[in-house]
Amino acid sequence: MTNLKKAFGIILAFIIIVAAAFYAYKWIFWNNDTLNYGVYIGADAEEIFHKKLADTIVIDAQYFSSDEIAKLKADGHTVYTYFNIGSIEDYRDYYKDFEAITLDVYENWEDERWVDVTVKEWQDFLSAKADELIDKGVDGFFIDNCDVYYHYPKQSFFEGLSTILEDLNNKDTYVLINGGDEYVRAYFDKYGSLDLILDGVNQESVYTAIDWDNDTFTVNSTSDRKYFLAYLDLVMADGKDAYALEYATDEKIKRQAEHLAKSYGYNIYVSDSLELN
Repeated sequence: MTNLKKAFGIILAFIIIVAAAFYAYKWIFWNNDTLNYGVYIGADAEEIFHKKLADTIVIDAQYFSSDEIAKLKADGHTVYTYFNIGSIEDYRDYYKDFEAITLDVYENWEDERWVDVTVKEWQDFLSAKADELIDKGVDGFFIDNCDVYYHYPKQSFFEGLSTILEDLNNKDTYVLINGGDEYVRAYFDKYGSLDLILDGVNQESVYTAIDWDNDTFTVNSTSDRKYFLAYLDLVMADGKDAYALEYATDEKIKRQAEHLAKSYGYNIYVSDSLELN
């Protein structure tokens, strides 16, 4: 009987140790590096300094001073700025200067219009604006709306985007394209490498989805998820960084999105708001 008790005690102790190890691993899995990347383009300087920030952050540096950006970097953050090259919002102070080359209204964003990226004046403006932001101290660019090529799939638009991105890449800065799968795939198919236009890709809504009709967040379809995962795989196979920006308020969905990112090896930020503030 004594030997039986000892055996039972050993088995019980083993079970406890295994269970403790499992839950420790689970805690580390869900909590380690969950804040290595964050997108806060809707936050102003006053708001951002009151946040628990990720190591690598995306802000809209047009609305930050050099000193504020220097403070963020001194606090240990890598700072990328939002940079919209394929459309233009009507609240930008340069909107009127380029209103004549705007195209259709951006669906679900009524204050924004697509822009003709083939126009040299727009390309030159973006190059100068990029220099201005680099001088402010940003470490790189979060490039938005290369999807203009999806809406206007013309060779001239492909070449216009390539001119803009290759110019940015030549400034010895980090270039992170948000979305842009149609353009990026076309570029890769043509040249076999993404070296000249980007350092990484961020894809929105890989696991999650936005229900625009009901103004809520949900889970993406299996087919869309597979498509975006294949896109990120292509980018990583070319030696580039991969990120996802997800939207969710449901904690279970957040965890599932994080689990998928860890499984596939890409960075992730889950926001509970489209405002990204």
